[in-house]
Amino acid sequence: MGKEVIIVVDMLRGFLEKGHPLYCGSESRMIIPNVVSLLNNKKDAEIIYVCDSHEENDREFKMFPKHCVKGSVESEIIDELKPFKGTVIPKTRYSGFYNTLLEDILKKINPDKVTVVGVCTDICVMHTVADLRNRDYSVEVPVNCVSSFDADNHRFALKHMEKVLGAKLV
Repeated sequence: MGKEVIIVVDMLRGFLEKGHPLYCGSESRMIIPNVVSLLNNKKDAEIIYVCDSHEENDREFKMFPKHCVKGSVESEIIDELKPFKGTVIPKTRYSGFYNTLLEDILKKINPDKVTVVGVCTDICVMHTVADLRNRDYSVEVPVNCVSSFDADNHRFALKHMEKVLGAKLV
């Protein structure tokens, strides 16, 4: 197998710890051990964390509650993933590509495969996968490593990523 990149999407305290306005719920926390296991088993893969990091007055807050403001506790990667060193890319929109350095970093690595894990399946995961596929990357999404606060939208997103975007669900 050639070079592999694992993109970890929004596995942040603001989405995966109780008490924050966009906490995804206990169901979503169930992916954490699966992601830890995946990262342990893929020691040669490059890890890239794409992380919500909003300004205080971000326009996204007209649609969603204020969350993951730059420098806040909510915008921190969860403790369970801190042992896994990787490149951290702050983002302000759903896709990890929008106004970030992700494209440049991936061009330098030139991976044979990109695995995408994290939350929310139907929002930031799906939009990042769409942009990866639009750039012709081979993409895998481990079903037990993605989650959302909305089960119906989660199922829709998995089907969409597989049938429309051409990502491989594993």
